[in-house]
Amino acid sequence: MIQGTSSNAGKSVVVAALCRIFAKRGFRVAPFKSQNMSLNSYTTNENAEIAMAQVLQAEAAGVEPSYNMNPILLKPKEDFISQVIVHGKPAGDMNFYHYQNNFREEAIKAISNSLEALKDDYDIIIIEGAGSPAEINMLDKDLANMQIARMADADVILVADIDRGGVFASIAGTFSLLPEIDRNRIKGIIINKFRGNLDILMPGIKQIENIVGVPVLGVLPYDDSLKLPEEDSASLTEHKYNQDGKIKIGVIRLPRISNFTDIDPLEYEPDISIKLIEMSGEIGDVDAIIIPGTRNSVGDMIALRESGLADQIKELSSKIPIFGICGGYQLMGTKIIDVNFQESKHGSVEGLGLLDVQTIFGENDKIITQSHGKINGKGMFEALNGEDMDGYELHEGLTFLGDSEPLMDMIDGCGNNTESSFDGAVNGLTSGTYFHGIFHNFHFRRFFTDYLRSKKGLKKLGFINDDFEDMKKFSIDRLAEIVVDNVDMEFFEKRIAKK
Repeated sequence: MIQGTSSNAGKSVVVAALCRIFAKRGFRVAPFKSQNMSLNSYTTNENAEIAMAQVLQAEAAGVEPSYNMNPILLKPKEDFISQVIVHGKPAGDMNFYHYQNNFREEAIKAISNSLEALKDDYDIIIIEGAGSPAEINMLDKDLANMQIARMADADVILVADIDRGGVFASIAGTFSLLPEIDRNRIKGIIINKFRGNLDILMPGIKQIENIVGVPVLGVLPYDDSLKLPEEDSASLTEHKYNQDGKIKIGVIRLPRISNFTDIDPLEYEPDISIKLIEMSGEIGDVDAIIIPGTRNSVGDMIALRESGLADQIKELSSKIPIFGICGGYQLMGTKIIDVNFQESKHGSVEGLGLLDVQTIFGENDKIITQSHGKINGKGMFEALNGEDMDGYELHEGLTFLGDSEPLMDMIDGCGNNTESSFDGAVNGLTSGTYFHGIFHNFHFRRFFTDYLRSKKGLKKLGFINDDFEDMKKFSIDRLAEIVVDNVDMEFFEKRIAKK
């Protein structure tokens, strides 16, 4: 099990690296995270929803992602309220008290069942913790760290982030705050995100080993060449997008932004810069706008209007492409109807009015499905008519078209609503879809960015060199190399042999 001294210490990437390393050595490897709080999620081929981090780790292991790899997913919806996903399906919206006091036993059962299922199918399970295991106010409510290590009888490796400063204090503090029974499970330490001269660090490493009585297994250097999906919206604040591209795509950072990994492939397109537009900011000079997914369409529509960004988007809609994904697509319609207050306490609201569509909440269960469709050849996508599109859907609202044309004809999945045979809408330069991952379709992405290039007088690139897929594969392999080169892998090999 890989735990961390804090959130964003590097647990997810260390798990991904170990998955790739041992998969390459012929083991059948599975990642596992008992409980993940994240707004970045994915639909597996079981039509189950899990966190994107476990999808990346499964890809690193060369196996199909499954709900058993992330049996509990918490998706923040409003202040102190999260949608609880169990084995890939919604179990309801709960506040913290209800979840911990009334749902805890059911959650533990789901976690245990998934862990046992993975044990039956895999040689090695690499478990990821959450946050810090030493939150002393929460030790008796733990569902993600030491209780899971006990359940799995797993050895623990502690990952500490040196880039934030105070790495030795964070290591010593974690050990000192844990009960002895849990402290004894920690068998090694990895220091992550190091920049500088290792010789200068070595005296501190020797001292911390003496203080905690556990070896430092390695120091991982900070590598700017790695490009992997971010796990949560907090990491967006630290993410450094390229600002040197000749074309600038503005992405609205909604208060409840979700599945922002949808925009990741655009970052690797030549000539393209991503501008993350904060709710307190100005859109400025951009060549296109993307309105991403949101976990609360009604609340974020209100915030968009109060911020003044709604008016700016509408003003630009006749000049540049505006593209909405899932919740962002819902915001682009004329109205979001929520008479049962399913989405928020605010009820129904007027949308941006960029597309003649209306979305209704409360008339269906959550749509969780992998999907396939063909571009309908309307609006700016006329030349892409008939192009195959793959994606996945995660939405609770159903959308009904007025005069806007559909973006896609559906082959598999739901699309706009359970009775329609199409997805999305398009009206000239303005369009939207329920397909998460639409920009992961290389031809669609390149068509979209080539359109922007042509408007800027730049040469179109055509359908060659999928830089995103190449970079993701490179990053996973490079990550594994970094761990092999800088960590005592013999330590892991001996413990795996004993198990």
